[in-house]
Amino acid sequence: MVNIHEPGPLVGRLAQWPVLAFAGALEVRLAETDAEVEQAQRLRYHIFYEEMAAVPSPQMREQRRDFDKFDEVCDHLLVVDRSVIGDDGQPLVVGTYRLTRDVDAARAGGFYTAGEFDLSKMLSGNPGIRCLELGRSCVLKSYRNRTTTMQLLWKGLLTFVARFSIDLMFGCASFGSTDPDALALPLSYMHHFHPMPANVAVRARPELYVPMNRMPKEAIDPKEGMRALPPLLKGYLRAGGCIGDGAVIDRQFGTIDVFIYFPLSNIDARYKSRFGLAS
Repeated sequence: MVNIHEPGPLVGRLAQWPVLAFAGALEVRLAETDAEVEQAQRLRYHIFYEEMAAVPSPQMREQRRDFDKFDEVCDHLLVVDRSVIGDDGQPLVVGTYRLTRDVDAARAGGFYTAGEFDLSKMLSGNPGIRCLELGRSCVLKSYRNRTTTMQLLWKGLLTFVARFSIDLMFGCASFGSTDPDALALPLSYMHHFHPMPANVAVRARPELYVPMNRMPKEAIDPKEGMRALPPLLKGYLRAGGCIGDGAVIDRQFGTIDVFIYFPLSNIDARYKSRFGLAS
């Protein structure tokens, strides 16, 4: 039996990880083979580099995959459509999340998010807790209007969190723009209404810092501010997440990134009920 608390991704270490959840032909589970990891990377490449404005390296363009050193140490959560067979003869991967535990990030020299945000205060202010970094979340366009796809990703994510006794989730969430003035309402809304606790506050790295406080609090209608957020960010905040100080412009991906802080103790009771978690 595999010790689930040992470091390293589950790829190649389990004969089979059970399906975490399913709805019709869709199922959510962890990648079990290198081929399934490559499917997730091809999906990411299609969405980030072909559909959106990210700029691939020559190696990525040649292989038509999005990859970096963190893929080798993390786990990949997949939503698979068993009714559709891809060009490789395998069921089609239609959604993915990259999940990096603290024990695995140490093998890569730190967390991906640390390239944009200073995590030191958060990590020192939460000694002894188990952390999980969320990243590279994406869903195939034709599946985005199906609420079951994101619900399955979330159910799989929270099942993973329970399995590994995770205390804190965090990561970057993005807007598809590099113009902070065009995002004055949502950035200011998050800054004023959803800040991290001061004792653990994460701040954008000084050389990358973009102010989020672009409108006074009294000028913001909270409902309009929430409506201006991308669906994933909206879901994080409604479930109990909060936001770090300062945004970062990611030129490679053509986005503005903000920091999401999500202690599992904060999760809204409605989400616990929806995903079958104990209160």
